[in-house]
Amino acid sequence: MVMPAYNAEKTIARTYWEIVDQGIVDMIIIVDDASDDETVEIAGRLRSDSAKTIIRVHEKNLGYGGNQKTCYKLALAEGADIVILIHPDYQYTPKLIPAMAGMITSGLYSCVLASRFLGAGALKGGMPFWKYAINRFLTAVENLIIGAELSEYHTGYRAFSRKLLENIHLDSNSNDFIFDNQIILQVLWCKYPVGEISCPTNYFPEASVIGFWSGVKYGFGCVYAALIYRLARMKLIKSRIFYGCPTD
Repeated sequence: MVMPAYNAEKTIARTYWEIVDQGIVDMIIIVDDASDDETVEIAGRLRSDSAKTIIRVHEKNLGYGGNQKTCYKLALAEGADIVILIHPDYQYTPKLIPAMAGMITSGLYSCVLASRFLGAGALKGGMPFWKYAINRFLTAVENLIIGAELSEYHTGYRAFSRKLLENIHLDSNSNDFIFDNQIILQVLWCKYPVGEISCPTNYFPEASVIGFWSGVKYGFGCVYAALIYRLARMKLIKSRIFYGCPTD
């Protein structure tokens, strides 16, 4: 289990203990991206008899994507067979961990995405309608360009098999928010099977929210990445992100 943390002092303990309560997680990795609140101090007090807890602190802020790179590399170095990413802001419920892990261990899927848009979880959980509309529009555009049929590309709750993480090129991706999108495109590029599970969400003041201009930049970045994917698939360009899959 990995949690990329940044200024999550109000929610990280609640998320941690609900992860432990699921009873199947044997390792929790928290990577703090140079928070300027008490996230590190609070994380340092989190210890469970059932789950090994590892805390890594970046000396300087590397960005959300850079944080994830550290998370996945640490998990692989520690021998993890299944790596589940969840934000420590308690926007996503850890109660789906057993189901997501089971979908990976079944051998049917190498990647599982907890989708806020399967069912009606997003709006019921308090997602602002404008954000809902933009997410749905971006997903539709990406599916059209890529030729996929995912219900969401933008969830912060996802599971990966060890083999998948070892075989895609994480370091080629951005250190910014667009990393989230790029890694899914890499999974699709390498033709790993992707499963989705409906996920209720909880929007509240303490939950992390991407800023407006960062969101605009992210949206354009998603469309650009999808176009690069399509052009690379058509062999019209070469990309440092999409190449060399063992499943080719």
